[in-house]
Amino acid sequence: MKLLKPPSLLPGARIAIVAPASSAKPERITAGVAALRALGYNVVLSDHARGKHAPYFSGTPEERLGDLHAAFADPTIAAIICTRGGYGSNYLLDKLDLDLIRAHPRPLFAYSDMTTLQTWLLDQLGLVSFHGPMAAADFYLQDGVDLASFHAAISGSLVEAGPAQGLRILRPGRARGTMYGGCLSILTAALGTRYAPSTEGKLLFLEDVGEPPYQIDRMLRQLILAGKFEGVRGFIFGEMQGCEFDSTRPDRLDDVILRVLKPFDVPIAIGLRSGHVSRGCVTLPMGLEAELILDNDQPLLRYLEPAVISHHAVK
Repeated sequence: MKLLKPPSLLPGARIAIVAPASSAKPERITAGVAALRALGYNVVLSDHARGKHAPYFSGTPEERLGDLHAAFADPTIAAIICTRGGYGSNYLLDKLDLDLIRAHPRPLFAYSDMTTLQTWLLDQLGLVSFHGPMAAADFYLQDGVDLASFHAAISGSLVEAGPAQGLRILRPGRARGTMYGGCLSILTAALGTRYAPSTEGKLLFLEDVGEPPYQIDRMLRQLILAGKFEGVRGFIFGEMQGCEFDSTRPDRLDDVILRVLKPFDVPIAIGLRSGHVSRGCVTLPMGLEAELILDNDQPLLRYLEPAVISHHAVK
């Protein structure tokens, strides 16, 4: 499938804030919007970005879907950033207007619960997705966003990540492939549905939060049994916050990953701060060709193509 790249963002671009899943704390939305405006963007809130709907959503499925469709359809909107994850975007999957989104590609910044929504748009439309900072999860924090990767992704520069972004080596080697993935538990939950991830030939990024090693083990095994690791070129795990039994054995998760993935003779990295992270959320565009270099003391994930097309090329 031909890759569908959205246009790059110009200074002062208009960004829509949407809430496809759970409601967010109002003060975090306010702080996140202020941070984006301080970067020079014209930020607008969707109708239900601050909404609350029982028991834990930002709005009804129709309201949340309507806000997302409206953001894609609005010709003045240059990018879409979600407030947070939580739960609920799976209610939108079977009602997405793929033709509308195909006609109006936009960078969609999200992670966590929105993982399957993003992989589905990538798999069906070729739309590059942006596993990166959200307004009320990262931008609201003083050090919540890795601005270098964010600006590189939206401007058309090549994104890179290394030790400064947390990347470290579990199994050395080199691999090239298409960047793909997201939240491990959400990818696993999509198995058995038509929204299951398409992982063959990919550099597979997997991250999560608060899942102890035995649950990581179980989810990896489930993906293996579903055949989803066949043809994967390399594995990159996130920071994996709170995914240990206790602080005395922070390396136990490393051991689990290496044991479970032993049958797959490909390089493995861990620690990349994208998604659920302690600080500096890195923007990882998905759907692009990249190279994983893990054969020295300076591990590197290097993108080989830009995530967006230049504004001039669009015109």
